[in-house]
Amino acid sequence: MDADGFDWDAGNLAKCQKHGLSVAEIEVFLLSDPRIAPDFRHSEHEERLLAVGRDSQERAIFVAFTIRVRDGRRLIRPLSARYMHKKEIDGYEAKES
Repeated sequence: MDADGFDWDAGNLAKCQKHGLSVAEIEVFLLSDPRIAPDFRHSEHEERLLAVGRDSQERAIFVAFTIRVRDGRRLIRPLSARYMHKKEIDGYEAKES
């Protein structure tokens, strides 16, 4: 992903970590070439994106994020991160085949 870094603060740190993923896991996942799609349902005020894929331990992960420009730098701002549910995994794997 073409970005200069990540945008973390108290708000998105707490929301992203509440489902068991660490900041490092989220950052590595987003930089590891997950499947990315627009999130049209939540893009009223800014473009939001969804990333799905597997981490290095083969766990299925879902991350909602946006890109923000601060001081001329493109930063990835994770908004929510969690492990995918069984039904989501089945849908993800069906699209991979």
